[in-house]
Amino acid sequence: MLGAGYEAGVLTFLAVRVGQAAPGPSAEAGEDARVLAAVARGDRGGLRTLYERHAGRALAIALRILHSRAEAEEVVQDSFLEVWRRAAQYDESRGSAGVWISTIARSRAIDRVRARGTAERAASAAADEPRGAADEVVLEEVEQRSARQRIAAALGELPAEQRTAIELAYFEGLSQREIAARTGAPLGTVKSRIRIALGRLASVFGAAREGT
Repeated sequence: MLGAGYEAGVLTFLAVRVGQAAPGPSAEAGEDARVLAAVARGDRGGLRTLYERHAGRALAIALRILHSRAEAEEVVQDSFLEVWRRAAQYDESRGSAGVWISTIARSRAIDRVRARGTAERAASAAADEPRGAADEVVLEEVEQRSARQRIAAALGELPAEQRTAIELAYFEGLSQREIAARTGAPLGTVKSRIRIALGRLASVFGAAREGT
């Protein structure tokens, strides 16, 4: 069932994203600039390092714009290919590497949305053609929409503090340390809230699958 897979993907992304340890913002920014300089010289290991640090946020941004995990993952891949090609163009004086990468991901996601509009116009022009494949696409979109509604409903059942932590991790791609800084809660408290919230979401999604 696609909806169940979508929910599982969300949980997996959240668990991976909020479990990442992050150094302090200024230390990470300086290190990222050095890594990007190495990438510009052809260092593939540096690109892997940047991916591990920033792919989670890029994915969150793409998901928020596209509402499709498959497309969002493709956008992330395209974005880091662009980072590889354009690393030498990065200008530290104009912002951190993380912001630069996030901006690339946002631009690629918006490009996808625009491309959808072109595809929709083409589909409208071919409305009289056999619709078997088109029907499958529509069904997939309906199932994804239904899964998103179940996720929203499950989030609504969480206590406010847990829901806020999860939403900051998912929709803004923040790390646990960044969530603590944003909310003013101790880092240990944020970790506890997220762990409990993920457990509750997993239970809700599991019960929903058993009832289908």
